[in-house]
Amino acid sequence: METMVCPMGGGATRLYSALNRPQALPAPQSSTALDPAFCKEHKGAVVRSSDPDELLRQCEDALRDRPPRFHRKLIHINKDGDSASSGHFRVMQWNILAQALGEGMDSFVQCPLEALSWSQRKYLILEEILTHRPHILCLQEVDHYFDTFQPVLAGLGYCSHFCPKPWSPCLDVEGNNGPDGCALFYDQAEFELLDNVNLRLSAMRIPTNQVAVVTMLRSRRNNRCVCVAATHLKARAGWEWLRSAQGSDLLRHLQSLVQRHGTDPSQAQDVTLLVCGDFNAVPSEEVYRRFNDSPLGLDSAYKKLSQDGTSEPQYTTWKIRPSGECCSTLDYIWYTKDSLRVEAVLDLPTEEQIGPNRLPSFNYPSDHLSLVCDFSFKETEQ
Repeated sequence: METMVCPMGGGATRLYSALNRPQALPAPQSSTALDPAFCKEHKGAVVRSSDPDELLRQCEDALRDRPPRFHRKLIHINKDGDSASSGHFRVMQWNILAQALGEGMDSFVQCPLEALSWSQRKYLILEEILTHRPHILCLQEVDHYFDTFQPVLAGLGYCSHFCPKPWSPCLDVEGNNGPDGCALFYDQAEFELLDNVNLRLSAMRIPTNQVAVVTMLRSRRNNRCVCVAATHLKARAGWEWLRSAQGSDLLRHLQSLVQRHGTDPSQAQDVTLLVCGDFNAVPSEEVYRRFNDSPLGLDSAYKKLSQDGTSEPQYTTWKIRPSGECCSTLDYIWYTKDSLRVEAVLDLPTEEQIGPNRLPSFNYPSDHLSLVCDFSFKETEQ
């Protein structure tokens, strides 16, 4: 069946109409729930019904009257290349800012309301994605999954999974578009699906409002397996203990999945991990240390931007709220350092580029900056 690309319509699609669509996923009711695939891979065939170059041109045309977008450069880490690596692929991590929260609850005091309108933001978000064209895309605060991102990106060859928050704050906003949640997309030309699970993260065995999408993929180029997680931990100061507990719960689930698939005799290689998310935690927090010191052997890709390779960027989010200015690093791409090599990292815009009113703005649609990394698989010993 040919994949149809739906128009990027706005409007307030209500929660119940969204969840009553055939491909909709109900909110998870337990700590672990299997997620039915939203698209089928028929005998390995990849269906592409839209041209990404043409779609990017349409976005740029719709945004022709706005200020120019940030000029960001891809910083090549492994400049000389390495014969002991293969299977290059690109990963993008981004909290795109839920539409209902941006307009209704987040109080960006220096951002004009017109800059927060969905009629503009949807094109800015898609332009950012289409500019970088990741093979794996992890998004948080997605409240336009069913009417925008799933149909549009399916037309470009992406399969996806979505997990809404059980008690999304978006539902408290009048005219909302349904609950926000995490979404994970992968390019079917590069990866095939092995397994997917939606997690409702727990703290001391008590289910919380934060979720994760975990997808097991196999590279079509070299048959290497990669387990990708997209998550969004609890926000705000004072909740550090909860973020730590949620991170520990996610690590426990990931270790279980890796062990299960890694011991499968049909899998020739060990499973590689990628964990992308808005952790709402600065690097000094306990949850960061838990990931950094995990026995899973994880490292943070954006440390590669620092001179010594050990420091995170100064910021991945920069906004002004009534409580004051917030300039922090909260977003990360964690990867298995023994099996993946960071080839390149997209740099971050300067303070001058971001401007005095900070984010979001007319030329950037979210209060969080996108993170983009190119990876390659390290060759394993025979």
